[in-house]
Amino acid sequence: MMPFSLPQLALGVGLAALVGLAAWRARALAPSGALAAAGVGGLLFGFGGWGGAALLMAFFISSSALSRLFSARKADLAEKFEKGSQRDWAQVLANGGVAAFLAALLPLFPDAAWPWLGLAGALAAANGDTWATELGTLSRATPRLITTGRAVPRGTSGGITLPGTVASLAGAGLVGLLAGLFSPSLSFAVTLLAISLGGLGGSLADSLLGATVQGIYRHPTNDRETEKRPGPDAQPIRGWAAINNDVVNFLATLAGALLAILLGGGLA
Repeated sequence: MMPFSLPQLALGVGLAALVGLAAWRARALAPSGALAAAGVGGLLFGFGGWGGAALLMAFFISSSALSRLFSARKADLAEKFEKGSQRDWAQVLANGGVAAFLAALLPLFPDAAWPWLGLAGALAAANGDTWATELGTLSRATPRLITTGRAVPRGTSGGITLPGTVASLAGAGLVGLLAGLFSPSLSFAVTLLAISLGGLGGSLADSLLGATVQGIYRHPTNDRETEKRPGPDAQPIRGWAAINNDVVNFLATLAGALLAILLGGGLA
């Protein structure tokens, strides 16, 4: 990673703004998402150097590509999910806020491995969860609720499948692979393993939160479960209304960061 400097931070914000603009024009980001991406990307590049930029781009490009590539095949599940493939500011911060914060700590702890492990673990959790959602819902395997093992319809929050879990590990592993190449102090193998498993753990934490505390509602016309709140007076059939998909994503990335730090410390 490059040493931090103010010109590097300014360059990072500028490059992130250009990427955000391109993503907005490609309809991968809403206008608010493009602005948030400029801030998150600027911090990750400005403080994390080319390594931080590589991890963020791996997450954003792969997750956005999967969302758009299979959108037609998942059209019947669109009403179950709170938001679509065009990310807004809340989604950007929920997925990248933890990583951006930890990136800002890198210059304060130049000899420590944990900030790098944490930011990579957060992005690995976000990428793993997205891959699991996008690829797992295409599987013919019957989803089962992570808390009870009960069979549930495709797209149900908290439902997992073996193919989806494998996809989650692959998505986290992609981030772990890149993080190992840019790791400032730990070996490639330790970094890859800690971040891959930390990201998988964060993705599973997302499913656990979705099955327990996330606000889930009953669709008024077809009686199906949905993350979308049908109206201001709608009451969740489980969970709390204040805990929406963005809150769950933020907590999952935080879990991924903490798990990667703990695993990295234990394996080093």
